[in-house]
Amino acid sequence: MASDNRISLEITAAQKTAIVDAVMALKTALQGIIVNLTADERRSLPKIGDKTVAFDEKCAAYMASRPELVPSFLDTAEMAKDRKLVADLLPCLRELAPLCEGLEDTITLANSDNLVGDLAFYQNVQAAAKRGVPGTDTILADLATRFPGRPKAAPPAPNP
Repeated sequence: MASDNRISLEITAAQKTAIVDAVMALKTALQGIIVNLTADERRSLPKIGDKTVAFDEKCAAYMASRPELVPSFLDTAEMAKDRKLVADLLPCLRELAPLCEGLEDTITLANSDNLVGDLAFYQNVQAAAKRGVPGTDTILADLATRFPGRPKAAPPAPNP
């Protein structure tokens, strides 16, 4: 039988401490710098993607060389600060993104291993309950709440 265990890792206390300390140091370093948006805010904002970066760079160059064309309500100094903020933070994001993806993938894999084992246990409890093994009905009833099942279909109406 093939093993369902796709990951087998343990983190030492020293490793966990080092990770937590590094994350806390990063959180402290980013305090007052990062902003958290709601999902609605994120969806509603215009975004600059790879295809729009060149447009933004051209606009910045034209605004600098032709200030008479800049609308009076635009604060080009603030726009320059925003561009510098992106330039400063984007390399950090590029370094962190693969780490976050790796953490999520590792957790997903470990959770998947656990769920495969949980389902095997659940099926065994079902079989034991069918055989009348004492105490399994209570365990099955408790675990079965995860699988409410489908409502039974109503019998078809008779044709008049």
